[in-house]
Amino acid sequence: MEGRRVAVTGIGVVAPCGIGVDDYFAGLCGPATTGERRVEEFDAGSYFDNPKDARRADRFTQFAVAAAAEAVAQAGDLTAQPDRIGTFIGTGVGGLQTLESQIEARLSKGVRRVSPFLVPMMMSNAAAATLSMKYGWTGPCENTVTACAAGTHAIGNAARLVASGRCDVVVSGGSEAPFSETSVAGFANMTALSNSGTSRPFDLHRDGFVMAEGCGVLILEEMDMALERGATILGEILGSASTADAHHITAPAPGGTGAINCMRIAIADAGLEPADIVHVNAHGTSTGKNDEAEAHAVATVFGLPGPIITSTKGITGHALGGAGAIEAVAVLLSMSHGVVPPTSGYATPDPELPEIDIVSAEPRPWTPGPSMSNSFGFGGHNGSIVIGPPPA
Repeated sequence: MEGRRVAVTGIGVVAPCGIGVDDYFAGLCGPATTGERRVEEFDAGSYFDNPKDARRADRFTQFAVAAAAEAVAQAGDLTAQPDRIGTFIGTGVGGLQTLESQIEARLSKGVRRVSPFLVPMMMSNAAAATLSMKYGWTGPCENTVTACAAGTHAIGNAARLVASGRCDVVVSGGSEAPFSETSVAGFANMTALSNSGTSRPFDLHRDGFVMAEGCGVLILEEMDMALERGATILGEILGSASTADAHHITAPAPGGTGAINCMRIAIADAGLEPADIVHVNAHGTSTGKNDEAEAHAVATVFGLPGPIITSTKGITGHALGGAGAIEAVAVLLSMSHGVVPPTSGYATPDPELPEIDIVSAEPRPWTPGPSMSNSFGFGGHNGSIVIGPPPA
């Protein structure tokens, strides 16, 4: 990534397997559940100064406020001026729960019962806007809406704002709360969801993804500024890429051609070669075509057996536009803990897939090095980011 170096100085997460980075990583290394992956025992009011503000925020915005609070606390006292701090939070469906509930209110009770807060609650930029207002950040405040690639794209876009010199800090990530009855029915009727309720990335018996909700937030900061103020550096955003399949509205391009291009561009953007990448957190949704395309793409880019591969969706399920962000957090935590979580649900290799090196059964110790996190979304959106360990 040309320009200034981009450090990660804070991370926060709200996920079905744990709220907060410690519980989240323990959950990634623990047993999986079956069925929808919802965030249980989430108290939105504890993250807002005013209880009314919590009620006037959609769940995806509430998640972003909670994850950002953890990330900001870890980053410590930011020395950047407010107009040099940006906000960039991706999402796939935004305030879908609010939209559906208010349509139901209109149909059952009439138009005058529709909440005046419908629009600011449902709009996809609400999470980013809420964070900028809460903390007084007056730099660029944007969001990316690219289906399941949104979180990864948001981090890549945010990193470029720092690298280019436009911002000194950008708070970035992705958030999703997609559980409305109509949304679930839509995914189910297109046969995308697992009938068994089990996420089995890359496994022979995979039968669809398990829907999830969640949010990940990263504090991206110009490296010299972070070092000067004595911040703890968790990692470094080395490069990123975005490409389109231009093939089909839901199915990936055959052979993963779009993913191949995306990974290669991200690696080149990081100034690296494929052999330098030692770990990939795969998109790995547990759907037939996606896992097939990604496995072939990984084999094409890296050769076999290639870097160690994991899909944390075996535990978290698929949080759509929030997935890439919680997976970027997983990569950074894998670096700090010195272990890569297993691909839960992976038990039987698919003989039709290349023999990539999938971490299974138990967490695998590793020496942290340049790593990639992939996200591929409906519409043919591909996103890859390259994350390096903190400087020695």
